[in-house]
Amino acid sequence: MSRIFYIGRFQPYHNGHQHILENISGSADEIIIGIGSAQLSHEADNPFTAGERVLMITRALEGIGCPFYVIPIEDIKRNALWVAHIRSMAPPFDLVYSGNPLVIRLFEEEGIPVETPAMYERASHSGTEIRRRILAGDPWESLVPPAVVQVIREIDGAGRIRQIARSDGDSHEVL
Repeated sequence: MSRIFYIGRFQPYHNGHQHILENISGSADEIIIGIGSAQLSHEADNPFTAGERVLMITRALEGIGCPFYVIPIEDIKRNALWVAHIRSMAPPFDLVYSGNPLVIRLFEEEGIPVETPAMYERASHSGTEIRRRILAGDPWESLVPPAVVQVIREIDGAGRIRQIARSDGDSHEVL
């Protein structure tokens, strides 16, 4: 049995994530998807809750052809213990997929093999760029799976991003 672990913040889940998971699904019996920084939400860099991210991912991966589990994982702010924390929260896994240098280092130090997937159109397919586009009112929908567009609309995610980006002095009232 081959079980692969893939972690990200998914703020939001986008086509780059989808591309990687579709590729992984061809070589895995099961995939564990860790939602990192699960405790964070309603912030400019982390606008979505863990539950909203679970919804985005599970809807986007319907029909992927490989069983998957989505596990929210809160930060513990102790890198030396982080892999043990992950292992305590997730089913056992054989291999990690990550492009994050710190994640790679921490898993390798614990003797867990890590593969780095090829990034998919990284310049446009990043949570930072998608949030920037939403905030600016620029087109962003083509960068995420249709199911994610639907979730973001259901929760008024674009409105949330615009509202939390305002400062205290911003007002919509005209005096």
